[in-house]
Amino acid sequence: MFLAVIGFMAISAQYAVAQEPASQTSGAELLHSQSSAPVYQQIKAKFIEGGVGFMGTILLCLVLGLAIALERIIYLNLSTTNTKKLLESVEKALQEGGVEKAKKLCADTRGPVASIFYQGLLKMDQGVEAAEKSIASYGSHQISQLESGISWITLFIAIAPMLGFMGTVIGMISAFDAIQAMGDISPAVVAGGIKIALITTVAGLIVAIILQLFYNYIISKIDTLVMSMEDASMSFVDMLAKIK
Repeated sequence: MFLAVIGFMAISAQYAVAQEPASQTSGAELLHSQSSAPVYQQIKAKFIEGGVGFMGTILLCLVLGLAIALERIIYLNLSTTNTKKLLESVEKALQEGGVEKAKKLCADTRGPVASIFYQGLLKMDQGVEAAEKSIASYGSHQISQLESGISWITLFIAIAPMLGFMGTVIGMISAFDAIQAMGDISPAVVAGGIKIALITTVAGLIVAIILQLFYNYIISKIDTLVMSMEDASMSFVDMLAKIK
């Protein structure tokens, strides 16, 4: 996705150059030869122009960030439970077979809500108060499990633009070094350094934007799950108090 966006930017830049006056025949011919190249070659060219070191590091941030984000999304989706249906099943199990049957039902059900219920049922022999404390403490543990790895995504969101800006600074330094060595300002020399600077900057910003979208979705999903867990836990404690 990252490389595709870079390729799109390359093609857009070439299109913008094509709008220059027709007198620039050599530039138009060069543009035509570049635009006729396959997209993957244009992407590769821009990647190399941006500097393999910096562009590779930015790409690594994207790959690692997406890997963690996708793992979290899968985990959170698997953790989603129909709490209303689970509460009804647990209540029915308690009425028909007591605590042991309810414990077995919770143990066989996937998700953090069922695990919280199971921990509460383990303490039922000590009273509803003990069960409530166990539910609260284990609920905190489950929330920390849901939030595991999120800090790495925020790290990559922060690092990617920084690497891009660092590439910008280095590109500008290279341009001024070339100007100093030549003793004259050459548009070709300046353009080369500025182009490197712009490519790395845009690459870092694109990575940060992509990861930020995934991060916001994950945080929203976690908030929804936490609210569901809290509501289900309160209903479960009330259920235990009535049965006891």
